Amino acid sequence: MSDISENNLEELSQEKNGDMQSEQELKNLKNQLEQEQEKVLLQEKKIQYLLADFENIKKRSEIDVQNRVNSITDGMILKFLGIYDDFVRARDALSKQHVDSQGLDAILKNMNSFLSEFGVKPIEATGEIFDPKLHEAISIKEDPTLDDNTIIAELRKGYILKERVIRPSLVEISKRNVKETNVNG
Repeated sequence: MSDISENNLEELSQEKNGDMQSEQELKNLKNQLEQEQEKVLLQEKKIQYLLADFENIKKRSEIDVQNRVNSITDGMILKFLGIYDDFVRARDALSKQHVDSQGLDAILKNMNSFLSEFGVKPIEATGEIFDPKLHEAISIKEDPTLDDNTIIAELRKGYILKERVIRPSLVEISKRNVKETNVNG
């Protein structure tokens, strides 16, 4: 009986040692799993930050490209408006001399269609209240019958392109009382 007991004790002791080794291995595996899960979380966060950075760069690039396109378009339209103004002045000069200006009228009609097609709209000025975002005042006239800052005359037409002022109107505005200032005090 003692042989059986000793054998049983040895087996039990070996099983206990094996269980302890298994428990230790299990603990080690759990620790490794936790470490790997932490690494995965860190990598996921890095990926999220990189995606956010990428989206920000993408948006900035799109804005930069759109601003560049707007700048080039504005420049071209401004040059075209200079030519357009010359045609308007020529037509007005011919009309004052009672010369037939039908050819110029047809050209101006085409130019107006071109401007309209690209979203260029004239700024309304005469009779409006001065708005520094839309108008540039280059002279002031005293007129007690009008409210202050009423636009009396438009000296050069202003234009808006897709909600952006590409050229402000040059205007003359009214003041009820223009006080003359003495330079010497």
